[in-house]
Amino acid sequence: MKKNQTSILAIVCVLAILGIIYATMMPQWISKDEEALAEFSTERALNQVEIIAQKPHYVGSLNHELVANYLKLELNRIGLETSTQEGFTLNDKGLLVKSKNILARIKGTNNTKALLLLSHYDSAPHSFSKGASDDASGVATILEGIRAFLYAKQPHKNDIIILFSDAEELGLNGAALFVNKHPWAKDVGLVINFEARGSSGPSYMLMETNKGNEALVKEFSKAKTTYPVSNSLMYSIYKMLPNDTDLTVFRKQGNIQGFNFAFIDGHYNYHTQQDDVQHLNKTTLAHQGTYLMPLLKYFSNTDLNATNSTEDDVYFSAPFSFISYPFSWVLPMTIIALGLLILFIFIGKAKRVITFREIFRGFVPLLGSLIISGLVTFLGWKIVLQIYPQYSDLLNGFTYNGHAYIGAFVALSIAISFAFYHHFSDAKITMNHFVAPLLLWIIINAFIANSLTGAGFLIIPVYFGVLLFGVFVLTQHYSLGLNLLFSIPALAIIAPFIVMFPIGLGLKILFGSAILTVLLFGLLLPIFGNFFKKGAWTMFFFAVSIGFFIYAGYHSGYEHGKAKSNSLLYVYNANTNSAVWTTYDVNLDEWTKTYLGEKNQKAVGLNALPIASKYNSAFTYSAIAPVVDIPRPTIAFLKDSVVGNNRYLKIKITPNRKVNRYDIYANPKMTFFNFKANGVSTSGQKGNQLEREGMKILCYYVVANEPLVMEFYINKSSVFDMDLIESSFDLMSNPLLKVKPRSDWMMPTPFVLNDAVLIQEKIKRYTAPAAALTPATIVKDTATVVKDSLKPAVKPE
Repeated sequence: MKKNQTSILAIVCVLAILGIIYATMMPQWISKDEEALAEFSTERALNQVEIIAQKPHYVGSLNHELVANYLKLELNRIGLETSTQEGFTLNDKGLLVKSKNILARIKGTNNTKALLLLSHYDSAPHSFSKGASDDASGVATILEGIRAFLYAKQPHKNDIIILFSDAEELGLNGAALFVNKHPWAKDVGLVINFEARGSSGPSYMLMETNKGNEALVKEFSKAKTTYPVSNSLMYSIYKMLPNDTDLTVFRKQGNIQGFNFAFIDGHYNYHTQQDDVQHLNKTTLAHQGTYLMPLLKYFSNTDLNATNSTEDDVYFSAPFSFISYPFSWVLPMTIIALGLLILFIFIGKAKRVITFREIFRGFVPLLGSLIISGLVTFLGWKIVLQIYPQYSDLLNGFTYNGHAYIGAFVALSIAISFAFYHHFSDAKITMNHFVAPLLLWIIINAFIANSLTGAGFLIIPVYFGVLLFGVFVLTQHYSLGLNLLFSIPALAIIAPFIVMFPIGLGLKILFGSAILTVLLFGLLLPIFGNFFKKGAWTMFFFAVSIGFFIYAGYHSGYEHGKAKSNSLLYVYNANTNSAVWTTYDVNLDEWTKTYLGEKNQKAVGLNALPIASKYNSAFTYSAIAPVVDIPRPTIAFLKDSVVGNNRYLKIKITPNRKVNRYDIYANPKMTFFNFKANGVSTSGQKGNQLEREGMKILCYYVVANEPLVMEFYINKSSVFDMDLIESSFDLMSNPLLKVKPRSDWMMPTPFVLNDAVLIQEKIKRYTAPAAALTPATIVKDTATVVKDSLKPAVKPE
């Protein structure tokens, strides 16, 4: 009975330690309006979010301009002079847009380099996102932080630049406009960027450097933020993903380094209609404030020329602490850990408490648990997707009940581990079998020391495990208190990854959480291995897993606030004078079936011109739609001349309705030289040849219905073969189509061109609609042609 009580106490203590670890990752309170005006107030910041995120404010919308004006007024209200920067940029992925950046500058007393506070103010297009988390929360954090900083009359040496960038959601274009075109860019020494990829959870710090991070790590540590949550492994993983922030532009194009602060939980709200102030977690917003205030005070008084280095540090956070050491220590630390383990093994062998036979037998339950847990979780999630096909409706890969599935598969992995150790291990030989996970962890660290540099800190829990093994070998004494104490580093460093991986990378990575759970179980073997009724604990955790599965199944449906995403587009093909309804959805619902019918017809031919999206989504189904009178754009060939072996073209596409986007395509056999769109070249262009993949040339997000003007050279023998898709985001309000509203448990699918009216046609000479060719237009275009014809043609190099 006493042994059972000890086991229960051990489980309770482990859960308590985990609770403390998770509770101390971020503040559990919010600061109120009535608090001192010189302090950051979460409620004041939240009030800013409410104003900014009242409505969607994507680039090109009326609300976008209203938000820009509001931000200028707010900066003026706290005593700052504002300026704007406008201009076109064409990024290396072919995204063209006219951005409007909002700027202010606070002069310092002895400037070394300027500290730049950065956040973008545009919301995601297509999905009716209000952008409360992404990124009104970042803008509000800076507004409130600067207000408090100025009110407190904080002395500061360095200039402080505030940049509310534009068009981040489209292609980081506002940041590129600042870095490449604004005179202040050369003054910037460090960037602090606030971002979001969800609506809740702790905010993670990610450094972005071109060289070493050693200086930034040390300076961040000196700033003494209250709740630092970060580790060098996160950035190693981040660099392998297709995700970028504005700070990436500063690093790549301006060689300016800095810090990202972003929260990722509640990922299902990211870029959706549910990114509103009601879904933004208040303590998450408070966490952003706990970063900004100490960093603003510290870096505004630090020599920012001294934040560059060539060496790298490994770093990680623990409750209320931030720990780092040189990366060059990682391999020696791994070798020392192995040496200590071997030494203790031979001492134990001499004392006859350790046998090689039992050490080798310890690999049976460990590897068995790893293999079975990984396979069961990998295949189990696929089975879950078959049972609940609606989970594929959420493109980001994390369902509303995703946390329950994390709990289910983690509990199942623990049950599998207990089952294996129940059959293949005994409490009397636990420390013999403890050698197997220690050896495996050392091998893992030796591997990642060269392949995944940021993960070098994972050797720390191994050291505590080796030392605990050494204490047992020398004393042959079992102490629950000592075992729990030595388990804290493993729980603090490894346990958060079990939850973080599927949240950040999607539930498809649950098998990684299962494997990590077993590896953590191995490091906690001195605690769990001494349980005498492991079979009972197997059943207990299996029951917990079943409970999570039942909970997840019960909450597998949709409701208001946890909506089903769906998509619908109207596509008019001007080449064939035909129209279709189409969707990206795999599972049609009552709303989409109204237009696509009960019998799903594959979307034939619609994917020939691929529309770019984050997850490369393609159209799935289509149905014949009525042809309505939608004004087509005017295509004018302003210049078409041959110089030597090259043909020079200047083409102007003018909308004849309110439009939001142009996608331009060309036959892959066409090679473009000296390509410009609205007067700018692509930032990533090498030499004079336009580099592209497939048919896509560019995607132009339209502001104020400004026309698209392209000019380029092609080989005169090339067959001219170009297409355009003109899109307007007015499907739901277009009086010609009369699309009925969605139910309140539905929302537009994010990450894709959605709720749009499209016109697809060839780019060729044709007679424009009479209404489009007013006398003023004819005179203007004719003047442009004459002016261009007088310019000397420039041959491609």
